[in-house]
Amino acid sequence: MAEEYKSLHPLKYYRDYFAHDIRPDGREFADYRPVIVNVGSISTADGSAIAKVGKTTVICGVKAELCRPRPECPNKGFLVPNLELSPLCSSKFKSGPPGEEAQVLTQLIADVIENSRCINLEELCLLKDKLAWCLYADLVCLDYDGSLLDACIVALMACLRSVTLPHIDYDPALDVKQTNLQERRHIAVHSMPLACTLAIFDDKILLTDPTVEEENLSSGSVTVVINGDELCSVHKPGGSILSEDQLLDCIGKSQARAKSLQELINSAVNAANKMG
Repeated sequence: MAEEYKSLHPLKYYRDYFAHDIRPDGREFADYRPVIVNVGSISTADGSAIAKVGKTTVICGVKAELCRPRPECPNKGFLVPNLELSPLCSSKFKSGPPGEEAQVLTQLIADVIENSRCINLEELCLLKDKLAWCLYADLVCLDYDGSLLDACIVALMACLRSVTLPHIDYDPALDVKQTNLQERRHIAVHSMPLACTLAIFDDKILLTDPTVEEENLSSGSVTVVINGDELCSVHKPGGSILSEDQLLDCIGKSQARAKSLQELINSAVNAANKMG
């Protein structure tokens, strides 16, 4: 009976729960779902990780290739993210070229990388104007149930912490490269930006870590990216306008969650290093 009522009157169904300061899944407004991180999931990649935020599941793998730096940035390498959203993770996505949502989220992830400076691209350059590393970070959503950007950033940060690159001997005079696959080094991850999405319901209720149902019924959403103790960026794609107090509340909740996620990633990376 409850499922029929929810199907016929989804907004009223949620409002009935919210009137008692609780969500249908039993969480309070500021609670977030369990998060699971596993590092080193793909043996054929140069680094990999899986992140689960509730049911939302994202796997990230990094493959490194040697390339020539851009003429305008002769002393920098590359970190290129790409997010794949297929019908396997949700019926809302279609097969074929990347849809609008995948493209928007890929650009947001790229912006987070750039704004946070978590990776120093100059450290990926082996020889100015000649040779650099290009890191392709492929993110694949396996199950989509809201807060997708949060899961993507967790998977990416955990993955980058696991990336190792082989030693390269390069003779610029002969343009000859030799790769030592046995001698590998970790790349330096200088910071760990982490995202927290909140849904706005009826212009006043803030729901931390919304499910896809909550996102669809909300009047807006906001994603706050925290880098260490600092605010990195705020993404507000239309919808309800936030007051200054509401925005400060979102930032405060995001800071607390980012600290918890950072500790979780550190634990997962340390466990993987011990096993390796």
